[in-house]
This record gives sequence, C-alpha cells and structure tokens, in this order.
Amino acid sequence: MKLDIIDRNILKELQKSGRESASHIAEKNDVSVPTVTERIRKLQDSGVILGFQAIVDPSAVGLDVAAIITIISGSSQYYKEVTAAAEETQEVIQCFSTTGNGSHTLLITTKNSNTLEDLLRTIQSWPGVIRTETQIILSSYKTGTTIPIPEEK
Repeated sequence: MKLDIIDRNILKELQKSGRESASHIAEKNDVSVPTVTERIRKLQDSGVILGFQAIVDPSAVGLDVAAIITIISGSSQYYKEVTAAAEETQEVIQCFSTTGNGSHTLLITTKNSNTLEDLLRTIQSWPGVIRTETQIILSSYKTGTTIPIPEEK
C-alpha cells in the first residue's frame, strides 16, 4: 500500500495514542471523519496497522524481572520448533531471529529470579538449544512500540 501524507499523519497520531478519536485526527489533518475512519480501515486491511492494544507496566502486575536471553543452537534444524516454543511461552514478550552468536534473542518478563531460573531451564530444554546467555535488564530508559514513519519521497 502506498502511503500519502494523510496516511502517515494518521499513523503518527495513532502511535501516540491508539485511542485517539477519528474526529480529533480529522481536525488535525483538515479532512473529514469518514475519510479518517476509512483510511484506518484500509491501513488495517492492508496490514500496515497490525492491531491495537494496551501497553501494561510489567512491575504494576508483579513482573519485576526483565531480561534479554540469547539462544545458542547447535544448528538451524530446530528453528521452527524454537520459534513455536517461544510463541507458546507467556513470559516471552518478543522473539527475534538474529545473526551473531545466537540463533534467537528473546525479550522476557517474569516475577523474580526464581521464576527466571525456571524459565531458563524450560528454554534450555527446547529442541536444539545448546545453551543460553542472559542479560538482566536493570533499568529501562526508552520503551515503546512507536516506529518512525518516513516522509513521502
């Protein structure tokens, strides 16, 4: 889908607040409310907008440990099994296929060091996993899901 300036502005507004009203977005872009709602629908249908969700503070729900876990695999033979296991593991927030030492990198949240240890044992039992490397996140200074929307050329 080719994005014009109005689509890009809608995306920017929705990334600031997914609950922003169509009337507010329409007013800021000098277009009608039906134009905004139709464009949002098209952005969803085309896969540009993947969904809407609440962003929850993990510590507010008792998840006090966040970590980045690198999975070291013996080969790529079990690639699909590892990604499927990550998808099924509730503590895994994001799973990335990566270059470098590991085959996958996981962003996780869990209650405490005991539940982190249990999670590591689980991950280390996944098919093809030789070992893991874990970096516990001490502080987070920039979080979010906002991506830069390139200007039209």
